Amino acid sequence: MASDLYGYVLIILVFFIMLFSISVVDAQRFQALTDSLQGNNILDDLSSVTDYELENFDPADDQDVDEDTDPLTEVKEYIDQYLIDHDLEDMITATREEQGIVLVLQEQLLFNTGEAYILEDAEPFLDEMAMILEGIPDHQIEVEGHTDHRPIQTYRYPSNWELSAARASSVIRYLIDGGDSLQEDRFLAKGYADTRPMVPNDSRENMQENRRVVVMISDPEFDEEGTENT
Repeated sequence: MASDLYGYVLIILVFFIMLFSISVVDAQRFQALTDSLQGNNILDDLSSVTDYELENFDPADDQDVDEDTDPLTEVKEYIDQYLIDHDLEDMITATREEQGIVLVLQEQLLFNTGEAYILEDAEPFLDEMAMILEGIPDHQIEVEGHTDHRPIQTYRYPSNWELSAARASSVIRYLIDGGDSLQEDRFLAKGYADTRPMVPNDSRENMQENRRVVVMISDPEFDEEGTENT
């Protein structure tokens, strides 16, 4: 029994001696590796980079915030959702072009045939537009009236020129009256009569498409030559 116990103790002692030897070797290897890295300035470089990053860390930079977001892109997305929510996609289209946002409003939403008085059905959208335009005060707004090719001759509108201009002006007047702080000098009214059709006036559907009002919300970064200001 004593010899067996002695054998066990000897085995355990040898085991601990081996562990100690391995740890000494690993410590020596680690120290040699550290000395080598420091000798090549690698650890110093890593330390300086880490210090720089900590000194220059700004929590705001790590947040999901895009300060360069185009306000007109956000406006366009908002309008798109409004049109979907109110089933107006067949009456109004919105596109983001280089010069700004272009809204095309069909006649049947805005006016009776041959008239320039705003229909009640159009008021909710125009009220929404007035609110949007108040939120982007640096953007000019151009409103165009367009007709089809059929002539009109009334006391109030002797031709399509007067009708198209009156329709553009009616939209502008409604927006200004509906807003709390919309400045009149932000707006420009244009009447094009039937000179700029979207499609040929060769069918009832096409003529209906050509009778429209176009609202352009300009991008102040866009100049008249078609390039963005830098």
